[in-house]
Order: sequence, then C-alpha cells, then structure tokens
Amino acid sequence: MTQIDAGWGAGPTASYETLAATFRPIFRQIAAGAVEREVARRLPYEELALLKVARFGAVRVPREQGGFGASLPELFALLIELSAADSNVTQALRAHFGFAEEIVSAQPSPWQANWFERLVAGDTVGNAWTEVGDAKQLTFATRLVRDGERWRLNGTKYYTTGSLFAEWIDVTATGEDDKPVGVLVRSDAPGVEIFDDWDGFGQIGTASGTSVFSNVAIEPAQLVADEGRVKYGQAFFQLVHLATLAGIGRAAAIELAEAVATRTRHYSNGAGARSSEDPQVLQVVGRIRASAYASGTIVLKAAEAVQRAFERRIAGDVEGETTAAAIADIEVAQAQVIVSSLVLDATSSVFDALGASATRKGVALDRFWRNARTLSSHNPRIYKDRIIGDFAVNGAPHPAQWRIGKVA
Repeated sequence: MTQIDAGWGAGPTASYETLAATFRPIFRQIAAGAVEREVARRLPYEELALLKVARFGAVRVPREQGGFGASLPELFALLIELSAADSNVTQALRAHFGFAEEIVSAQPSPWQANWFERLVAGDTVGNAWTEVGDAKQLTFATRLVRDGERWRLNGTKYYTTGSLFAEWIDVTATGEDDKPVGVLVRSDAPGVEIFDDWDGFGQIGTASGTSVFSNVAIEPAQLVADEGRVKYGQAFFQLVHLATLAGIGRAAAIELAEAVATRTRHYSNGAGARSSEDPQVLQVVGRIRASAYASGTIVLKAAEAVQRAFERRIAGDVEGETTAAAIADIEVAQAQVIVSSLVLDATSSVFDALGASATRKGVALDRFWRNARTLSSHNPRIYKDRIIGDFAVNGAPHPAQWRIGKVA
C-alpha cells in the first residue's frame, strides 16, 4: 500500500516514491523490532548498520558523487517514515545529517570530494557539542592545544547522540585563540571513550551519553572552521526533531488503529459491541491520526523554507542565504509550536481508546509519549510563541543559534 492509499498523502516530489522505495524494506525491518528494543533497552546497532549499507546517510549527496541527490523536503519526508519505524534511529542520525548538509552545500574542493567518498561508503558522524555542570554559555571547557605540528584535544561532552554508532565525531572546542573550533575525530581514535549513560525516560536507544577525549591527537586536516557553516543550520537541526515527532505521531496512530481493530474485550457501558464499532473510540483514533497527518504536512511545508536557503547558498548568494535562513528559522519555530503540541496530546490520548491493559510494559505504547516529551524538551518551545509574535509585530528576526550554560 502506498502512502497515498494509506491516507498519509503524496510525497514532496514526483520522484519521492521511487526514492523511498529503496529504504522502506529497511524501515519495515527496523519497525518490526522496535518494541523488543525498547523493552530490552537494546541499542540499534544492527538497524543502523543496515542503513549504512543502503547508503541512507548519503541520501543528500549528489547522484554524480554516488548518492541519491535528495532535496531537503525529500530528506525530511524520509525521516518522518524512519521515525515512524523507530524515532531513536532518526535522532541517532541527526548530527550526521547536519554534518552531511555542510558537505553537500560546500563549494567544490578536495575536502568535499573526500567526504563524499566517506559518506557514500557508509561512514556516519555523531556529535560532541554540549557540556554540563559549570559549562559556560559562550565558551567550551573542551580545549584544543597545539602539540608540535598537530594538536591535542581534551574534554568531556554530554548528550553525544549517535557517536557510539558512528565512525566520526563532530566535536566543538575552544582553540588557542579562545575562539570556538570544530574538530572531526575518529570514534575509535586512542583517547576517545564513549559511554551509554543516558538516563532519560525517553529516546533511550539513542546512546545520548558521555564522550571523553583524553589527549587525542588531531591532525590539521581534522579542524573545521566555525565560520562559513550553513546559515540555516538552526532551522535544519530543529526540523529533524519535528520530523521525528511527526513520525512518532504516525506510528502511534497506526499502532492504535491496529490495537482497536483487534480488541475483543469491551466495556458494558460502551457505545458499541466492540471497540472497533464504538463511535467514541473511533473518534479518539480519528483525532490522533488527524494530528499525525497535520504534523507531517507542517514539517514538509517548513522543509520548503530550508530548501530555499540551501538553494541560495549553492548559488553563492550570501545575502540571499542569510535572508532565506532567517525566514526558515521563523517557519520552523511556527511549526515547532504546533507539531509538538499535536504529538504530545496525541500520544497521551492513545490510552483513552484502549484500557488499563494498554499500559503494560511489554506493549510499550508509553514509548510514544516518552519519546515525544523528550524531543519536545529540546530547544524549549516556551520561548517560540514570543519569538514568533515579536517577528509578526515588530519584524524582529529569530535569535541566532543559542547555547545553554552558565552566564558567567
């Protein structure tokens, strides 16, 4: 059954179905083991390996370079489908697709060509950006210091999502000039330790734990200048979260419909002989599915704004990219306010259509709300209404890429 026949709507382009058909068998395989992984807290090593072999991480790489040449709306449509299979897998790849976007949008160079080869070969990139404890907002305690003709990296990072599964880690640090610098580190390099110590109640399969870098040797070619990065990065990374939320909503709607269709026990005070014939139960199912549908539609509309910023960057139009990226930030913020609310409400309402038996741990229906709540806690949505209103009333732009930490 196609997405259209299933009522989820057409893909963002005429060629999307052909692109998605390449990966849907793997998505189905990932979905088949999602509950077992959740209950056993088994990390998705095998599932990510399947995606690497299929070159899913190179979906944005141009066809002539061995990739699939997907547009940004096509990428985000795929991420919705992957998230419906298992939202943990999508979040584990979030940093990778952000890094791949830097490569795809860069000017042609040997560095770009080298990374195209790595992405097509299946290499993925995790992140090591965030610091906790006494970390300051505008600096990193992780430091890069010169050691002869190369460098040494020392520091500890948390929320290093995806790094345990990746071949490379994109690390942010403070350089000798006290300015931020990016460093690409092999995950198996001497001095690198990655721990699965994430103890959040949601997205437990992302390995979003601690990474420690102890005197790691860094060659000059591994340094990435902080300036020159894509201007639409903030919108891109947030939209990955929203695509993941939309996929969670879709999965919750599908699993709920299946559970109601097969349920034989029903309440004597219900409005039908079976749950599948009870109009009040069907109303709950319908509202949840409609919320999932609307969420996906909103995400793909916002993806068009990010695509426009990418196109200006590729054209070498710096001013145009800046303007388009600023609008993309606003559109994604508008999407965040609504999508997060729709999916949080939908995943909580799932249980209204079933009963106490639906709360059993082995069924794992609670994973949808837990995962949605965890994702919605990133980039706090309480600030977005104000930011959107300030834009609407005063023309104020969305704030630049934010950081978290102590003020001083």
